[in-house]
Amino acid sequence: MNLILGLFIILNTGGLVSPDFLDPGRGTTIVSRTISLEYRYPTESVSKIFKENILLNLAYLDGRVDSSEDINWDEIDNSFKSEFTLMPNETFAYHDAVLPKYEDKIAITTNAHFNSQDGFKSDGYLFGDGVCHLASLINWAARDADLEVEAPSNHDFASIPEVPKEYGVAIYYNPNNKATGARENLYITNNKSVPVSFIFEYKDGKLSVSVTTKA
Repeated sequence: MNLILGLFIILNTGGLVSPDFLDPGRGTTIVSRTISLEYRYPTESVSKIFKENILLNLAYLDGRVDSSEDINWDEIDNSFKSEFTLMPNETFAYHDAVLPKYEDKIAITTNAHFNSQDGFKSDGYLFGDGVCHLASLINWAARDADLEVEAPSNHDFASIPEVPKEYGVAIYYNPNNKATGARENLYITNNKSVPVSFIFEYKDGKLSVSVTTKA
């Protein structure tokens, strides 16, 4: 990638950019799924909290935010593109409290615990409300891409707009009970023989997740 062009794109999208966006021929998209972040809950104020928590979680995932001290909400709400890649047999876990069988397989997490210390907001019920919507979107894309997925706790206690019910995932992290958190997690393993990337794009209030393979 041309250095000047690469820096220009990063500065103007507010995030990390995959070379595949400059050269789409380098990757093959298996599946892409999209939701609107403008309607996450019937109550507008709650929906806004969900949106902000989702965008903050993505900022932790791609490294734009490392701690609550880094948070700039105006920048987090900017359009961006980012990605993570799993090599064959590597596993993504939504957070770092994991089931024993995944202990040595985790390559990537979202790097957050969805609490007030991380800067996540509360809608009056729970800090981090909304991250289950992001996890469910990722789950939807991963399953439709025929990756190996385990989501021990479903989200059938509440609907997730625009995501079919069978893909709903309950996410929770409890520092005092990691066994509970391990069951309220999402695990995606690359069962293919080539690297697999999850590419996120946020623009005009819409968030998409695309799963691509690279030769």
